[in-house]
Amino acid sequence: MAKCDEGYICEVCGEDVAEITDSDLYLRYVVGMVDPETLHTTRERHIRCNPALGQFIVDDAFEAVNCTGPFDKRDLDPEFVRQREDLITRGWRRLGEVVKHRLPIVDYPLPEVARRNQIATDST
Repeated sequence: MAKCDEGYICEVCGEDVAEITDSDLYLRYVVGMVDPETLHTTRERHIRCNPALGQFIVDDAFEAVNCTGPFDKRDLDPEFVRQREDLITRGWRRLGEVVKHRLPIVDYPLPEVARRNQIATDST
């Protein structure tokens, strides 16, 4: 099978990441953790296969992810956790909007991330 025909395979569990709402890669892209220029070369994971990130999604429609060890949000600064939960939850909800409205990839990022990306593009 050609590489382009394989789909998005999770580097952790080896299974297909079939839905964008399960995609750690696109979640990180939407919230500004993945540069648009490296999106096509960055490895994929399921959100649940990256509990250090997934634990910050706080939404009744998302089954909570627990992270143990040094990155457990229960052991982190409460203000950092609040900010991270806000950002990552909004990013996950944005993935739902991407699907619902069939947005082009350039419109995936959250508004503040899109502005930052535009400023970076304009300054080069």
